[in-house]
Amino acid sequence: MAVVPDPRNGRAIGLSPRRWLTALYAARGFQRWAAGFPLTRTLARREGEALMDLVSGFVQSQALLALVELDVPGRLRHGPATAAELAPRLGLAPDRAGLLLQAGAALGLLRRGRGARYSLSRRGSAMLGVPGLAAMIRHHRVLYRDMADPVALLRGEVETELAHFWPYVFGARGPVPPEVAGTYSTLMAESQVLVAEDTLRAVDLSDVRCLMDVGGGTGAFLTAVGQRWPGPRLMLFDLPAVVAEADARLARAGLAERASIVPGSFRDGPLPAGADAISLVRVLYDHADATVAALLARAYEALPPGGRLIISEPMSGGPRPTTAGDVYFAFYTLAMQTGRCRSPEEIARLCAAAGFESLRQPRVNRPFVTSVVLARKPAA
Repeated sequence: MAVVPDPRNGRAIGLSPRRWLTALYAARGFQRWAAGFPLTRTLARREGEALMDLVSGFVQSQALLALVELDVPGRLRHGPATAAELAPRLGLAPDRAGLLLQAGAALGLLRRGRGARYSLSRRGSAMLGVPGLAAMIRHHRVLYRDMADPVALLRGEVETELAHFWPYVFGARGPVPPEVAGTYSTLMAESQVLVAEDTLRAVDLSDVRCLMDVGGGTGAFLTAVGQRWPGPRLMLFDLPAVVAEADARLARAGLAERASIVPGSFRDGPLPAGADAISLVRVLYDHADATVAALLARAYEALPPGGRLIISEPMSGGPRPTTAGDVYFAFYTLAMQTGRCRSPEEIARLCAAAGFESLRQPRVNRPFVTSVVLARKPAA
């Protein structure tokens, strides 16, 4: 404990250095001084801008939705344009089109050039090439409605739309309506591309004889595996309504002869045998700990001695919180009302409790897309 001056009145008080710094930063007089002092004003401005980004985050995301809904990046793909030129195609008055284009430039997606002509920035161009990104941005309408009262969401006082969107939830309650399964499958397949890319950069499956993807939807991950490695047989296990499109996807990829589809629910009984590796791609965070523990136990039973387990999904940062895992996916899974975003250490403990060993977390290129935990069943 140190005796330090109170930043509000200069009187001596007993505070730890960290508590004193907290009180100092919170003092309005110090904020005014720091904003004008040459050695601190750059830091004060940077912190102020960061706070403004937090305050305006919802408006920024809604502006992004408008840019996507009106396909502004797509309309600028082939060259720059002014607000007046774009306005008729956007269905907006020129001044409103100008407002949206200015917002796009402020977000770093567009670039304003001479004569107020707007073009795609590097970030805006990259957005066009991210599979499933536009669909996910449109899908956020549901999440935003669920988070209209975040305190009520945290207290469990709201019935969320996301709880009725994903077939994993319906799978626990009864049959999945075809139209719901179709919406789910399209969104999952489009967004699965980046997850598959990063997972397969971190995991070598060249020596696997048969990979079973549990909860594999329409086969997007298995397709990526099959196109990368010619050896493994491919087995897909998921709800009957969800796997309906998998045959066509695998056939288009030339993988029909190597693939087999087993409809079912891991809630209802054992997993199929025959695979020496099991992948769980964006599965665990959809479910509560008890369901995850039961699934991992069934995966352990289905694998032969020495069999491999691959878990890939967004994860919490644990001791080092991240905005992707501990803000976005944490609240998204909360709104789903069935699971949660876990840290690699938590997942490793659940795997160890099921009997797995040789637990490790390989490095991935983009942790905001996915993280990976690997495990093995002990050899006989």
